[in-house]
Amino acid sequence: MRKNVKLTLAWVMILTAMFFLVSCTKKTAQTQPEQTLQSEVPKAEDRSVEDAKPVVLRDEAKVPEATRAEYVNEDILFAFDSSELSDQTQQILNNMAEYLRTNQSLTATVAGHCDERGTKAYNIALGERRANAVKNVLVSMGIGADRLSTVSYGEERPVAPGRNELSWAKNRRAQLVIN
Repeated sequence: MRKNVKLTLAWVMILTAMFFLVSCTKKTAQTQPEQTLQSEVPKAEDRSVEDAKPVVLRDEAKVPEATRAEYVNEDILFAFDSSELSDQTQQILNNMAEYLRTNQSLTATVAGHCDERGTKAYNIALGERRANAVKNVLVSMGIGADRLSTVSYGEERPVAPGRNELSWAKNRRAQLVIN
């Protein structure tokens, strides 16, 4: 009887995980090469003021994605056993806040991470302090607290494998994930 319960729970967990993996995949938009876009846009002397508006909107639509690429891949790194932000992270945080200010409809999650040293419980708590430190700075820069959430992964999601100081330094981080 106990074996059947365990087996049923395992199947439920597997099916739930598969559901989330399938439903949360990103769908990438098919974009035309820049050369094709340029050939479709009429020359300035051939179009009226009304015709110019869609072209401007299309060009402006590219800007948020370019800005996003500037900082989304940047991690906010922390010193060992610390949740204090360094002076070097200020520009990264400024870029993040600017992107969120210009894209008012977006929400984000700040994920805190740690290296593998320390207990799991301690690393979860430290990751939470790191995520909250980044969130508090973004809120002080004018981003609504209701648009930001935090999560701590502790040591569970390292970006750098290895058991040396270089790997540990890369894993002591916070990341902004756009929802």
